[in-house]
Amino acid sequence: MKVTPLNLEGASLLEPVVHGDHRGFFMESYNEQVMQAKGLNYHFVQDNQSLSAQPGVLRGLHYQLNPKAQTKLVRVLSGAIYDVIVDVRRSSPTFGQWQGFILSEFNQRQLLVPKGFAHGFCTLVPNTQVMYKVDEYYSPENDRGILWNDPALGIDWPASNPVLSEKDQRHPLLQDAELNFD
Repeated sequence: MKVTPLNLEGASLLEPVVHGDHRGFFMESYNEQVMQAKGLNYHFVQDNQSLSAQPGVLRGLHYQLNPKAQTKLVRVLSGAIYDVIVDVRRSSPTFGQWQGFILSEFNQRQLLVPKGFAHGFCTLVPNTQVMYKVDEYYSPENDRGILWNDPALGIDWPASNPVLSEKDQRHPLLQDAELNFD
């Protein structure tokens, strides 16, 4: 597995080894021993999966507060997304900065999103399925978010009028968000 550290400290782009032939492909999407050998020491406890029926569905920007903050390992099972992470660690030199990546069923990339990052994605094609592992269980009382189109962030989303949940339409701006990350 190739691990590429990103500009936002702690985040990484993972590219598994894909073995393909005339039948299709085989890959290990996750192997704890390989991850630990690469210095990625996480113990994932829950898998989450979403289906977005149409392009332009935007989910995010989500995070959980400490002590229930989550590290996520995100991948696309079918379709394609534009995946975005935002550093929300106030003491970080990259606080408020974001990076975006295309993850798809074809490039097999995975994004490691550490605790202290808000995460969101926008679907690029119909019937996109996203799966991600987390190292902490979902905690409704610690569930938070940031408004997807916060002008202070300036995220260049691929949809100007995305399909949003009611909850995602009401998130606060980063300057008003509740954050408790060092």
